[in-house]
Amino acid sequence: MDGDITQASGNINTQDDFQIRGAVTRAPPQTAAKTRSQDACAICLEAITERAVAVPCNHLTFDFLCLVTWLQEQSTCPLCKSRITKVEYDFRSPEDYKTYHVPVEDTRSRNARTSQHSRPAHLNPRPRRRPVAQQTQPSTDQSLDRRRHIYRNRLYSLRVGANRISQYRDFTQQSFTTSPELQSRTRTFLRRELQIFSFLDANPRGGNRDFLVEYIVAILKTNELRGADGKTEELLKDVLGLENTRQLLHELEAWLRSPYVHLRDWDGHVQYADRRDTSK
Repeated sequence: MDGDITQASGNINTQDDFQIRGAVTRAPPQTAAKTRSQDACAICLEAITERAVAVPCNHLTFDFLCLVTWLQEQSTCPLCKSRITKVEYDFRSPEDYKTYHVPVEDTRSRNARTSQHSRPAHLNPRPRRRPVAQQTQPSTDQSLDRRRHIYRNRLYSLRVGANRISQYRDFTQQSFTTSPELQSRTRTFLRRELQIFSFLDANPRGGNRDFLVEYIVAILKTNELRGADGKTEELLKDVLGLENTRQLLHELEAWLRSPYVHLRDWDGHVQYADRRDTSK
């Protein structure tokens, strides 16, 4: 029987209180001029790339990732100290946006963590990300078993050329940033794919896959998925391990380039060099 998928190879270890390493890097130089007129995040003092609104106080001078990270340490607004119950972000219109609900935790555990992890009011650069309590339990359906086998055996999907016949299309960071469809398909893929990494369940705070989904989407808005600079890989390798990260990004790119709307259709067409994966 195949063993569990491990977090990392080499010297990367699972920590009891893991933190997402680094932060989403700044926008490319060619777009820097456009951001100068933007508001600065009240937490890190850098230009806001993903505006977040704290509810119910409605303070809005925050970057989404900075505010969510702040809320892992304390559930109060950095400006007015009132308790935040949710964060609104990814605004497309006044009525069309996403909501992140702040988990309610035991007061004693919150106080203990605050005393151990104090932070200054202003952070620069953007802080290390820490996920919140897990909300999604891994599924055991057949498609997940097949995906686990693919990752255990490091089977990389075969590349399909981009043309009118295959309907596969290449994309860039800029096209990802402006495409709600690509972002939605990324979330669909990651919600399933992240379930195969059982080590995320070892720590309740470390296993929040919903947070990781939004974190990865935010990274891809400012970095190429598999760019030559390797920034996306660098930002994720301490969470998933280097080998898992490389394969996850490879598979995500294959899915996003494909014309398929449903994962089951992509599963039925994607090919691997080792055909034994279809029997698992």
